[in-house]
Amino acid sequence: QAQLLESGGGLVQPGGSLRLSCAASGFTFSSYAMAWFRQAPGKEREWVSHLDSGGITTYYADAVKGRFTISRDNAKNTLFLQMNKLKPEDTAVYYCARFQGRTPGNYGGWGQGTQVTVSS
Repeated sequence: QAQLLESGGGLVQPGGSLRLSCAASGFTFSSYAMAWFRQAPGKEREWVSHLDSGGITTYYADAVKGRFTISRDNAKNTLFLQMNKLKPEDTAVYYCARFQGRTPGNYGGWGQGTQVTVSS
């Protein structure tokens, strides 16, 4: 059974950085494109970024482009999201997923996520 466990969230001041991790198990991680989504309070879940199975090609939402970096370690079955220059509007619960498109409705379920709060 595929499992994804997000971690690394926390409280950070505007302009700060965080690195999120997503530990994968129960499937062949290196065969799948992977993605990060987020859901802010009172808002719809939205796609943030994704990358191909080899970690070569990356894609970002305009809101995070130039500030966030997605990467993966296939030897350790782990996905990362390095978040720099954080803004209050980045406050959200962040989720990782096996990529099935940028539309959250394409996904059958989500893990617990990790809370990121950007506030002074």
